[in-house]
Amino acid sequence: MANKVVSPTHFRLITALRAIGPYLRESESQDGKYLFDCLSVCVDDKKSPELREFWGWWMELDSSREEEVVNGFVAKFQVGKYDTEGNWQTVSVPKKFKVEVARTQEEFLKKLSKVLEERFALEFTLHDESEEFV
Repeated sequence: MANKVVSPTHFRLITALRAIGPYLRESESQDGKYLFDCLSVCVDDKKSPELREFWGWWMELDSSREEEVVNGFVAKFQVGKYDTEGNWQTVSVPKKFKVEVARTQEEFLKKLSKVLEERFALEFTLHDESEEFV
């Protein structure tokens, strides 16, 4: 009897990705495409919470498939500012905040890698157009 490789279901992936922490934007994710972000550093914490902007990153995680079997994921990172309208702007992070943004990216990648590789035996790579870690 041949062993058939079975991809994890969207529901199982969502459950596992949600457990990583507050990064997953579940409402903006769909089967095979997942959106994550992190508001790493507040631009001006003296402002009222609803008027605050943040430096941080966002990542699109897309499945790579071979004959309908998910065999891994490709991650595309971008860095910038999360504005008061709830949108990410691709702008350069000021030098004094780059260390913290990079730290949160690296922490997230360790967690994501562990879940994908240990729980589902899936790997991920960085997209060619992915922003370098700040």
